Amino acid sequence: MNISFNWLRDYLSFDMNPGETASALTSTGLETGAIEEIQTVKGGLEGLVAGEVLTCTEHPDSDHLHLTTVNIGAGEPLHIVCGAPNVAAGQKVIVATVGTTLYDGDKEIKIKKSKIRGHESFGMICAEDEIGIGTDHSGIIILPDDVPVGTPAKEYYKIENDFVLETDITPNRIDGASHIGVARDLAAYLKQAGKRYEFKKPSVDAFHIDDPSPAISVEVKNAEACIRYSGVTIKGVTVKESPDWMKNRLTAIGLRPINNVVDITNYVLHELGQPLHAFDAEKIKGGKVVVGTVSEGTKFVTLDNVERTLTNQDLMICNVDEPMCIGGVFGGLDSGVTENTKDVFLESACFNPTWIRKTARRFGLNTDSSFRFERGLDPNGTIYVLKRAALLIQELAGGKITGEIQDVYPVKIEPFNVNIAYKKINALAGKEIPSDTIKSILSSLEIEIASETPEGLSLRVPVYRYDVRREVDVIEDILRIYGYNNIEFSDHIRSTLSYQTPTDKSYKLENLISEQLCGAGFNEILNNSLTRSAYYDDLSAYPAANCVMLRNPLSADLNVMRQTLLFGGLQSVEFNIKHKNRNIRFFEFGNCYTCNEERRKEGEALSVYKEDYRLGLWISGNRTENNWTHPNEKTSVFELKAHIENIMRRLGINVEKLVWDNSDNDIYSPGMIIATPSGHNIGTFGIVGRKILKSMDIENDVFFAELSWNVLIRESKKLRITSGDIPKFPEAKRDLALLIDKNVTFADIKKIAWESERKLLKDVILFDVYEGKNLTPGKKSYAVSFCLQDREKTLNDREIDAIMSKIQKKLEEKLGAQLR
Repeated sequence: MNISFNWLRDYLSFDMNPGETASALTSTGLETGAIEEIQTVKGGLEGLVAGEVLTCTEHPDSDHLHLTTVNIGAGEPLHIVCGAPNVAAGQKVIVATVGTTLYDGDKEIKIKKSKIRGHESFGMICAEDEIGIGTDHSGIIILPDDVPVGTPAKEYYKIENDFVLETDITPNRIDGASHIGVARDLAAYLKQAGKRYEFKKPSVDAFHIDDPSPAISVEVKNAEACIRYSGVTIKGVTVKESPDWMKNRLTAIGLRPINNVVDITNYVLHELGQPLHAFDAEKIKGGKVVVGTVSEGTKFVTLDNVERTLTNQDLMICNVDEPMCIGGVFGGLDSGVTENTKDVFLESACFNPTWIRKTARRFGLNTDSSFRFERGLDPNGTIYVLKRAALLIQELAGGKITGEIQDVYPVKIEPFNVNIAYKKINALAGKEIPSDTIKSILSSLEIEIASETPEGLSLRVPVYRYDVRREVDVIEDILRIYGYNNIEFSDHIRSTLSYQTPTDKSYKLENLISEQLCGAGFNEILNNSLTRSAYYDDLSAYPAANCVMLRNPLSADLNVMRQTLLFGGLQSVEFNIKHKNRNIRFFEFGNCYTCNEERRKEGEALSVYKEDYRLGLWISGNRTENNWTHPNEKTSVFELKAHIENIMRRLGINVEKLVWDNSDNDIYSPGMIIATPSGHNIGTFGIVGRKILKSMDIENDVFFAELSWNVLIRESKKLRITSGDIPKFPEAKRDLALLIDKNVTFADIKKIAWESERKLLKDVILFDVYEGKNLTPGKKSYAVSFCLQDREKTLNDREIDAIMSKIQKKLEEKLGAQLR
């Protein structure tokens, strides 16, 4: 949320700069991530002053230029050549002196001493569009005669620079989603820090009914969804442009001014945190607002000109004939305030958070109003906010407050009662905090002390603090204002015996592999475990039917739990490629989830669900690039396979004993599956299918591997470290050039070789592959090296030939291999 520093100072007088303010807010739990300087006019009109034209004569060598002398209140009058048709002696004008920078969009124009057709010019007399305060370029700005010469233009136009603080509001701190809420926390901080401050809220004492005549009435038909509904009618308003001060406040925090009435509702929303809605009273048929639900399937056109189909679970603000607004979410197209509006009905309400959240998700809407209503607002504050907005409307749009305030509040919500013990506070804090300090902090947070005993306090917590319900919640509030940095570390050491759990060991190995991958050039990513169900449409390996669906998803893009790490990683790949980072090395550890009805067991509701912790790898782009010692080389699936083998070796898994086979997983084209000798799947890897890449807007090849971390950890436990003498006898190598069918893999050859000779065969290496002319169609040639070694003696040719003959025979029998 954006907080204007100048706006904040309207309610809180204090002596801190924006940087210090950001640090203070962060320490109280309202983390401020960025500070941005805002200028209502680019450049702040620096270097521009009010001047008086003393003389004005025509340029002898031009039919439109004028030679002027201008007094700017400092030094000698300036000689300025001016081309404006309306310049004349005796005028008060705006002058850009030499050295001033003007802005035309992003283009900078620096005013320099110049010579125009033989006459020197020491500045520029400006038009509106040249200094950014308007669009008129028909002539120079002519100021009123009473403007003092030398007045800085920024003072005359009341230009103020502002700073915007970007605060991150956690879901439980909706009370901080307004300038008053932030000012309240900052005031509590200043009080605890012993700094000077003055905190004041806008007064509504001037509110009164101008005309007691009956106006718009209110009926609430659904008290569950509408906790409180307040409204008032204001007649005879003039809808027009808002004054500069209000437009500056709104534009500073990123809002677009519309008109004075609508701007006031937005202003009060960000001032006090309470959403408002202004209706054109003439469009409220029957002179009555009805709050309730409508029939299932009712069509309704919202403010964005989209027709939506309502359900009987959507709270609507209606007139006697039809709905006008989706309560707490979005306005209707035909009931809002326009430039022709004369009478306004102003709404200030408190709606049930659950109802608003479900409706907002149902329609995919996320507005400033729904954001606040979803998190819970203070029903006891609607009247104060209503009066504040009504007074602003009278100030900026005129009109008379007509009729009594309409207020429907069936069940009043009282402050929450919480008891706290000093002993518990000190125990959780780790130090003894004086009771006077505790009471001072509670008072500054508007938490009322109902009664006190030597042991503790009985408190009444304001309704707007939805996050403070328990003793520990109050203690957390006390500590964030007291300052966690003020909790000293004790010299006393407390220790307990501990032992390493399987989770600890898994975490240690996870860090080990992470470090290895980072050393190999990978970057770790972390993606949301919520994803789109559409990714799983038409997939057989991860069918959509096996997705764990969310009952109340945040959006259609986050409506299921992920079945695979693939798609989150591809989003990261796509983002990086579009930002010119084409050589990708990513890895991620994360949970994946499935739901399979075939696993259901009687009386076990969770039996259908499965959670698996996995490691994902993504590589794409070039393996080497812009290296004078090595030409550019594209990455490949074999590089990915090497990383997989390195991971397994680091975990102590015997790669040679694993089963590597072709996979029918349809996320790959092609892919392989890795399994243990006992048949447990470790994972898959391969080239991501072109259809999937196209759907993610990725043109480059992407190589992906997904390994089950739980299976890897289980296999790593089988590691038994043994030692022995270095072999004294040499190994022997024999090569075979095999002609085989194209569908035969090296893994098939390797498997048969190991089965043929288990004792003396030490390694099988593929060192050449040939597919091309001079071969029988459907065939390919593999050149394979076999390494043999006996630890007890040197192998002779007869023994080697016998072993090679046995291997060759098995290859011929099982694979149809032929020697070339």
